[in-house]
Amino acid sequence: MLPYLTQVPWMPSPPLAPDQFPIDVAHLRRMTLGERDLEREVLTMFKAQSGQMLARLVALPADATQLAHTLKGSARAIGAFAVGDAAHALEGALRQQSGIADAVRALTHAVADARDAVDILLGEIHH
Repeated sequence: MLPYLTQVPWMPSPPLAPDQFPIDVAHLRRMTLGERDLEREVLTMFKAQSGQMLARLVALPADATQLAHTLKGSARAIGAFAVGDAAHALEGALRQQSGIADAVRALTHAVADARDAVDILLGEIHH
């Protein structure tokens, strides 16, 4: 063994895909031009609207595809990409009339995670 090498005690490796925060904060900051008041405003609006849209989507109204599309755009605009992806998946499921229940369930979880993240971010903005 070479004299300058030392053995490092075993330590666990970080996960290959670490848990990500439900909102891409860097994207949010770019979209709001770093304006904290605007950031607070769009987060507050997203939280309210995402809850309302999800409540309507669960009932699968005639305009569910349009609602999912609108939610997808809103979510992606603030960096809630998991919500955007889930809303996109629901759009596809509605068009194909297949896998709708699973898509609604995935969207429900993604929206809940994003809304929790909004609460955390709003708490940070107020301090």
